[in-house]
Amino acid sequence: MLPKLIWDTLSQIDVSAHTERKQNLTYLSWAWAWGTMCKHFPDTTYAFTSESFPDETVEYTCIVTVNHNGATHSQMMWLPVMDHRNKAIKNPDAFARNTCKMRCLTKCLSMLGLGHYIYAGEDLPEGHEPEKINEDEQKLLHALIVETETDLEKFFMAFKIKSLQEMPKERFPKALAALEKKMEAKQ
Repeated sequence: MLPKLIWDTLSQIDVSAHTERKQNLTYLSWAWAWGTMCKHFPDTTYAFTSESFPDETVEYTCIVTVNHNGATHSQMMWLPVMDHRNKAIKNPDAFARNTCKMRCLTKCLSMLGLGHYIYAGEDLPEGHEPEKINEDEQKLLHALIVETETDLEKFFMAFKIKSLQEMPKERFPKALAALEKKMEAKQ
């Protein structure tokens, strides 16, 4: 059955290296999410509809349709156009509408399994054990942490780890870039 195949494929993917935190919420990159969807199910399409309400707010609905080996499955999800505080915007401009549509697409993809655990407040997909960084990468991060006088506890909290040995390989580039940026600012 196609819905099970889609879920079983997408729900096992660790998306954590492609997320960003804003005001205690985790957002998945829509471009990466769509690319990943098309990598696994290349005959996938999406479409949007919108509804305007009497209070001048707007809600978008996204429908993702997966075509695979002659079978078709559609999933629908909706999202209001919101500001940075996640409050509905009255008379939203084109930028806010565009942002909403792509967030709605990503939310709809999560209903198919891709990054669903983000909405459940979990860190990693069920049964997934990410590859960890190697000893050289641990030493490099440690040296930069010491050199930049980075608060180790805050660093670990930011990357949701308890030690450098737990650092997932997928998060290494982001950690390295953050420490290198801090090093440049220090010079």
